[in-house]
Amino acid sequence: MAIPSDFSYLRYLAAKRSVDDRALNRYVLEHLKRGLGRSGQTPPAEVLEIGAGSGAMLERLARRGILKRARYEAIDLVPEHIGEARRLLPLWARDLGFTPMDETGAGLRLERGTDCLAVRFEAIDVHAFIRREAGRRRWDLLVSHAFLDLVDAGSVLPGLLSLVSPGGLLYLTMNFDGVTILEPPLDPALDEAILALYHATMDNRRVGGHPSGDSRTGRRLLGRLGTQGVEIAAAGSSDWVIHPAGGRYPYDEAYFLHFIVNLIDASVKGHPSLDPGRLSRWIGARHAQIEQGALILIAHQIDILGRRS
Repeated sequence: MAIPSDFSYLRYLAAKRSVDDRALNRYVLEHLKRGLGRSGQTPPAEVLEIGAGSGAMLERLARRGILKRARYEAIDLVPEHIGEARRLLPLWARDLGFTPMDETGAGLRLERGTDCLAVRFEAIDVHAFIRREAGRRRWDLLVSHAFLDLVDAGSVLPGLLSLVSPGGLLYLTMNFDGVTILEPPLDPALDEAILALYHATMDNRRVGGHPSGDSRTGRRLLGRLGTQGVEIAAAGSSDWVIHPAGGRYPYDEAYFLHFIVNLIDASVKGHPSLDPGRLSRWIGARHAQIEQGALILIAHQIDILGRRS
């Protein structure tokens, strides 16, 4: 593929699916399946996903038989993401043998034999959602996929926990944990400087004047959850590993890599410690490596399954 002249976040989310499918920690997933089976919850289970994007996690849980009978509420800040999730839902549902049934515009019910998933999507900010629902509703399972490293997890976690029933589960996946590797190297010193600045932008990011991100979210969540009355039932790495085979990348993963390189560029561009010309040449060389089927990306992340006391 040619180097994109502009980038679509929805296409990035679609390209990311195959990367995430490989990366999700099987050990943690198996404990989620067992935990839901042992919960004693009379079906359907009440499930809440925050930062749901285009609905990929719901599809994964349904495809892997982890969710069979549930009321699934999925929220995301961006209306375009919610629109895409609604568009894709009946497509993959039919592929899995479900019959989608409209619920008067409020959501969609998926039926397959004795399985039934009642799904509702909403475009809303997570903080506004917590304020609205605190003291009103609780869920048996909270799902957060590649989201908690985009917010100030320390401040948002208490509110999220207030939405989880005692004994309920938290499935927190793809929490970035401070390591990005690009191979082969171009200029080792420059490689290290650019990636360090890229990570620093996560630590320094502000949204509405408030902290919003942490490049070491994964390891810090493991400690924070324990102080918030959450028992860690399982945890493990969920590293992205993207590499070519025979000079080509599978699925749309070349686009995924171009998007990440562009994100690094946008994040560090203009930093006073970086010469603009050197950065531009470095970014161009990384894009060229993708076109040549030569770039390897590794990013360290952590999946966690917790149980609220």
